[in-house]
Amino acid sequence: MSNRIPVIAIDGPSGSGKGAITHRLAKHLGFHILDSGALYRLIGLAARMNDVELDAEPELARLAADLSIEFEPTDDAEEPIRILLDGQDVTLKIRSDEAGSDASRVSPYPRVRGAIRKLQRDCIRPPGLIADGRDMGTVVFTDADVKIYLTASAEARAKRRYKQLKGKDINVNVADLFLSIQQRDERDMNREVAPLKAAEDAIIVDSTELSTDEVFARVLEIVTENIGLNRGTNQ
Repeated sequence: MSNRIPVIAIDGPSGSGKGAITHRLAKHLGFHILDSGALYRLIGLAARMNDVELDAEPELARLAADLSIEFEPTDDAEEPIRILLDGQDVTLKIRSDEAGSDASRVSPYPRVRGAIRKLQRDCIRPPGLIADGRDMGTVVFTDADVKIYLTASAEARAKRRYKQLKGKDINVNVADLFLSIQQRDERDMNREVAPLKAAEDAIIVDSTELSTDEVFARVLEIVTENIGLNRGTNQ
């Protein structure tokens, strides 16, 4: 019997619902979570906190290598993971659109990606790992047991983001969010290092017309079919 620890890689563009599905699936299976997008957001935030320019690759890489990061589970359905940077709760700060834009700016740098690669691989622990990001299946976990590419139209993603932010009393408008998502897609899909794309062996799930429950059911079906897991009861 194999002692291999299963890894599920879930990639996709910003706002496609990766985070919600990852957390729900992790709770259902009892797996650990790697929110790789949060890592890059944390680097961007740390850069601003330490007056490091977002185009200064050597300084960013050194900063990334020295980051003290903790992911703590919570009972909050809206924020199921509390993220600590050097002991400070920065969960809300890194969910801002500015933090997302900063993440997209620092993530293409090879030295930055190299600095956090070991951290990402070290997240593989029993009973399993669900890695949420943009290059989990194509670069970081090329040997993942299951690779899923979760996507949705830019319009649908903008509307979801609008609803999410309005629920937190953050003043935004759909048009600005739509433009921001389009611009980020353009950057992520056309960057030279680890561009956003589905792995050749990934299963694509388009959530544009699907509810969260429907997406979860489809993803769980894919996972069960591919690695035969039957863990957890919370859906």
